[in-house]
Amino acid sequence: MATLVIKNIGTIVSGDITKPILEGSVIVVEDNLISAIGGEELLANIGDATVVDANGTTVTPGLWDTHVHVTTADGYGTRQKTFGFIESAKNGGVTTMISAGECHFPGRPKDPSGTKALAVVGHKSFANAKPAGVKVEGGALIMEKGLVEKDFEDLAKEGVWIVGEIGLGSVNNPELAAPMVEWAHKNGFKVQMHTGGTSIPGSSTVTADDVIKTKPDVVSHINGGPTSIPLHEVDRIMDETTFAMEIVQCGNPKIATYVLKRATEKGQLGRVIFGNDAPSGTGIIPLGIMRNISFAASMGGIEPAVAVAMATGNPAKVYDRLNRGTIAVGKEADLLIMDAPMGSVADDALGAFAAGDLPGLSYVIIDGKVNVKKSSNPPPAKRKPC
Repeated sequence: MATLVIKNIGTIVSGDITKPILEGSVIVVEDNLISAIGGEELLANIGDATVVDANGTTVTPGLWDTHVHVTTADGYGTRQKTFGFIESAKNGGVTTMISAGECHFPGRPKDPSGTKALAVVGHKSFANAKPAGVKVEGGALIMEKGLVEKDFEDLAKEGVWIVGEIGLGSVNNPELAAPMVEWAHKNGFKVQMHTGGTSIPGSSTVTADDVIKTKPDVVSHINGGPTSIPLHEVDRIMDETTFAMEIVQCGNPKIATYVLKRATEKGQLGRVIFGNDAPSGTGIIPLGIMRNISFAASMGGIEPAVAVAMATGNPAKVYDRLNRGTIAVGKEADLLIMDAPMGSVADDALGAFAAGDLPGLSYVIIDGKVNVKKSSNPPPAKRKPC
């Protein structure tokens, strides 16, 4: 049994919005799961474990990007003709990606059998390949006209469990989408729905009224992808639904700020999740999820550890068949070790987020194994593990 011990942790950020900071300075991982969290008493019987000294720095869960338009499991981004964007995102702390639909797949089939086949291939290829070690939940079904209830049953048997953002395909209004969403939910799917203006040729503008009538699980890019719905429609979604509200890096910052403010006032910060919406016309943003956290903490009035939860524990509650996203006993050990970057006014990683900086990311740990020891994307950390 492989054991990893992280000791001398300055701050443990749980990812759980109800208790964002944990007491303790030691995390023990056995095989790929967290087995203990506590103080130095845990060091008494660690045997031949691999020991990482965090040197007083901060440990968080691995970050989630809840809105990625992946294409193939080799990590090629068709929209921007870029190899390696998944590995680059890992160097920005992302360990889990949720597909919002493989809409950039060359020659994407738009008939029922073709869109089903694409979802199955996406799901199985990413499950097998795990590019750069990142856990990509690929194969998000793009809804097309002609799908019937049995199609969702068949897809569920193949392991497909996510519907990509409704509006990418020909199913683009509540009259067509709502029955399919019922079939999807009946078969255990999580459903995303585009909001705002048209993003790519062939997609559709989606209003708050469309979302409310369709009843997805996730309001994709509530702040626009890149064009947002107006403020009064944001209010309707917040006031009339309980759907998760996704803020993306490639969206409208004014609306993002408004959502954070209103969610704070309404006690609904647990509904907010973070994505990139990339690769897209806006580009590829390897540090996009960190930037979302920094934006929320420095400009949105959100406590930094709560902002981290929006990129970890909050999406884990939405995509709840996955055993990761928080630092807790029994969870998959996807962990980051970070600190304030060199030159920052901050003393630690949470302070860096609050100051509007991006922390220096030293280690990326996936399934209890050190995957990255020196990140190639964020700035160097003031203090480093040893």
